[in-house]
Amino acid sequence: MDSAQVDAYLRRLGAEHPPRPTAEALGALHLRHLRTVPFENLSVHLGEEIVLAETPLHDKVVGRGRGGFCYELNGLFGALLTALGYRVTMLAARVYGDGGRVGIPYDHMALLVRTEEGGDWLADVGFGAHSHGPLAVGERADQEDGGGTFRVVESGPDAAGVRGGDGVRGGDGVAKASGPARAADLDVLRDGKQVYRVEARPRVLDDFVSGAWWHSTSPRSHFLQSTVCSRVTGDGGRITLSGRRLTSTAAGGGREDRELETDAEVLAAYREHFGIRLDRVPVRRRDDTGPQAGTRP
Repeated sequence: MDSAQVDAYLRRLGAEHPPRPTAEALGALHLRHLRTVPFENLSVHLGEEIVLAETPLHDKVVGRGRGGFCYELNGLFGALLTALGYRVTMLAARVYGDGGRVGIPYDHMALLVRTEEGGDWLADVGFGAHSHGPLAVGERADQEDGGGTFRVVESGPDAAGVRGGDGVRGGDGVAKASGPARAADLDVLRDGKQVYRVEARPRVLDDFVSGAWWHSTSPRSHFLQSTVCSRVTGDGGRITLSGRRLTSTAAGGGREDRELETDAEVLAAYREHFGIRLDRVPVRRRDDTGPQAGTRP
């Protein structure tokens, strides 16, 4: 990312160029990103190609004032942080679902960010309702945040009985050494509930192409069930447009829902609340399991 792209990105966030890659500056950029760049899956329902490469992502998020889902938002935010002097590592994560089951490989992307002070932080601007600031990776106590109470812990065994850091297990169930031990995988919890499992192995943006394809095409992907567009508000609450339902959630937990009746109201809501200008309402994408479901979830 060259200096002109960095400057344009910072203008999109309404942020000044930080003088140094500090933890404080990281936290400020993280929160501004959540407030200004929405988490949205509109490309899936508009029939737009999702390209995981820096230039197309910059064109979409900065040039066209759009948002995206995790691979797009964290992928581009990681490039910005790198250009600002942070040491950034992309990490794959698997999101916990019903019954404590984890999702597909490359289900989610998060960022491990090292600041000039030497601290390691888990940054994530692409998960929807999540922490408002980066989480300290080495801290095992509760971390209070505008988005809830978070905790980062070492993961237990997965469905195959293996923990991150274990070697390959033989038929007798004993771990076999296969080179230097790697760091343990980590679970991120919000208000005591498992959110996702982060794998310690570094990844690159191309690694997530299969996950982006699955989430854009599989009938089992929740992204195909409805359109969603969401961001943090200035007071720490959240505004979300899912299908035709506009939901405002206050920082204290109060909630107000409103059903939008016309296409004109939907397009106006995208402009007013998210800065997204569309010439048509995104229509829920057809999957292979049944007929077109329309724009209502």
